[in-house]
Amino acid sequence: MTITRRQVFGLTAGTAAFLAFKPEFSFAATDKAEDAIKAFTGGAAPMEGTVALDTPEIAENGNTVPVGVTVDSPMTADSYVASVLILADGNPNPAVATFHFSPMSGEAEAKTRIRLAKTQNVIAVAKMNDGSTYIDRKEVKVTIGGCGG
Repeated sequence: MTITRRQVFGLTAGTAAFLAFKPEFSFAATDKAEDAIKAFTGGAAPMEGTVALDTPEIAENGNTVPVGVTVDSPMTADSYVASVLILADGNPNPAVATFHFSPMSGEAEAKTRIRLAKTQNVIAVAKMNDGSTYIDRKEVKVTIGGCGG
């Protein structure tokens, strides 16, 4: 039996279309974000405070949403921020970025741009060198084409 090039392309396109529309790839659950937080904190519940997210309340373009995070820490050898995890709970893969710090960083601050498909919570979780963890959440409303919808 001979397989033609047209049949190979048809099978490839069909497989790609099937994988693209599987629910586990196209829809994110808040549970995935919570699981990522538990994995990052080692199962401990993070406390409010110390970490602060800087996000826009409304993002006209979900493709480039500016996000900043600052953690209040002296950044000394005895007390410093080890890492910060940024999550978007409505994305298929909620973990967006992880920043690592050391006492030589001077201050625990980072800025980036993330992609958000829809209105959702952006979450920052900071892990200190002593193992304590802190969390901040902000809802970002994503408008379609800047029309407020």
